[in-house]
Amino acid sequence: MNHFLALLLGFLVDLAVGDPRWLPHPVQGMGWLIGKLEPPLRRLLPKTDKGELAGGVFLVVLVVGLTGISTMGVLWAAEEIHPALCAALEVVICWQILAVRSLRTETMKVVRALEHGSLEDGRRAVGMVVGRDTDCLSEEEVLAADVETVAENTADGVLAPLMWAALLGPVGGMCYKAVNTMDSMVGYRNEQYLYFGRAAALLDDACNFFPARIGGVLMCLAAYFGYDGKNAFRMFFRDRKNHRSPNSAHTEAACAGALGLQLGGTHLYFGKPVEKPVIGDRQRPVCRKDVKRANDLGLLTAVLALLLFVVLPLCLTL
Repeated sequence: MNHFLALLLGFLVDLAVGDPRWLPHPVQGMGWLIGKLEPPLRRLLPKTDKGELAGGVFLVVLVVGLTGISTMGVLWAAEEIHPALCAALEVVICWQILAVRSLRTETMKVVRALEHGSLEDGRRAVGMVVGRDTDCLSEEEVLAADVETVAENTADGVLAPLMWAALLGPVGGMCYKAVNTMDSMVGYRNEQYLYFGRAAALLDDACNFFPARIGGVLMCLAAYFGYDGKNAFRMFFRDRKNHRSPNSAHTEAACAGALGLQLGGTHLYFGKPVEKPVIGDRQRPVCRKDVKRANDLGLLTAVLALLLFVVLPLCLTL
């Protein structure tokens, strides 16, 4: 099957059904593999900074390599059985690497927790989608963290796998997902992972370099459909570098400008304050409706990315 067509169909399936809880997800397998490889790599290599750096490099090579080889092997086996089976499997893989609907589902749980529960429920819910400490967050801080998650993950959970799968097919999309999963598990700047997780973090930064910047521009364009497009572009060009990560602030700045919010700032991570500059101007407090607005903006951005990365190349190849 034309991989652009598989990606288009996978996008539509993801939009329709998301990630059902009963269905095993490739990220679970990647997480299991990372968890199994980390202890022996740490034992085999010296307990030094260089040893941990080397261990992190081996982890990246093994996880990405095994992911790519296993994906190619499964597709080859399916092709040997019947081309239709291989085509269906390509669609399933493209569906599984995207997170359009699941991003909305998980972030809207925070709003429902606040509406039908308590602030403590909202803190627990947002703790499932962010890396910062959430025990002492106010309701506005909980909602701001939720909006930031939507903005950032529109880039690395939707646009990046969409772009890499468009460029390198389902195998490339799965390899990107492996890199992103490693970064979420070991790419922390704390004592445990400062060196061991550095290779995964740097590779994730490299893989997200173009998707983040393209995503920021597309989100600014999407903001003209019912949001403040002019302010989105203004905040994008002003604040897109206001983050310790080289990629995270691009879509966050566009989202903040589009919604008239202020995001970012200093927060606690593993009990320690991490200073970050703010993103956007505080035109008003963050409210519960802003999570839905951010998700709607993210969906519009994803549709524009689909047109750019998939539909246009598909039309050119037909």
